[in-house]
Amino acid sequence: MSSKVMRGLRRIVDTLQRGLFDDESPLAPEPVAVGGDGLRHPRATRELVLEGRRIGFLLRRSRRRSIGFVVGAEGLSVSAPKWVALREIDEAVREKGGWILAKLAEQREQTTRAEAARVVWRDGAELLYLGRPIRVALDSRHGLAAGEVALDQVAEEETAPGAVPRRLHVGLPPDAGGDRLRDAVQSWLQREARALFEARCRHFAERLGVRVTRISLSSAATRWGSANASGAVRLHWRLIHYPLATIDYVVAHELAHLREMNHSPRFWKVVGSVVPEYEAARRELRGERLAAFD
Repeated sequence: MSSKVMRGLRRIVDTLQRGLFDDESPLAPEPVAVGGDGLRHPRATRELVLEGRRIGFLLRRSRRRSIGFVVGAEGLSVSAPKWVALREIDEAVREKGGWILAKLAEQREQTTRAEAARVVWRDGAELLYLGRPIRVALDSRHGLAAGEVALDQVAEEETAPGAVPRRLHVGLPPDAGGDRLRDAVQSWLQREARALFEARCRHFAERLGVRVTRISLSSAATRWGSANASGAVRLHWRLIHYPLATIDYVVAHELAHLREMNHSPRFWKVVGSVVPEYEAARRELRGERLAAFD
């Protein structure tokens, strides 16, 4: 078998094995502003009107055999063979018009969510913890050591949606800089994440009959988690911003790989055996950009 054929087969296998955490949940780069309404690529080289809306897209010529479309953070990119005429490219874009406009709308929504979720690190800043908002309170007189962090303990009914956010006390003076505050809070979040991940891994490992040898926190740019055959599991610490049901899905997903190192129907059956509602969590994570929590 020639080396060229081997490379082709390897690309096919790699594509089949890519799962949710490789291509459905990019954490970076952060969304880029796209014109005024997100319809024009900042490096647009061609324009068309789709359903009454003017779209500016980046056209690339390549050796590929067909016309390809990618809608990303910057807008629409089109790749086409060098021999395809511009009118054929325009016609292909028009035929995909509905899909393109829908994807551009999704990108605008992601950008809006990212901007809304951005934390300005100061007294009174709000962020999510286990899916609920908490409010930072700079309080050097709360009996906390310098940089120490403590979350208010409240009754369950006070954590219901719409309730006043719990306060996260940080042992820093009111004039503490944003970088110092961010470092203190994120260190606390990472400690909370590790403790919770360890507990949920123990829970699901017992139910799935697998052995976890090591748990570590990840700050990967493109994955929510990973696992290898030795039983080592890595989980993105920013999952602590999400509800427990979402975290459980990611943990179950990774531990299911210790039984099925693929994304076959058998793999998803394993996931569903411990997290029957995993599809809802999967949809929540799809396309999210955790860089918004920086």
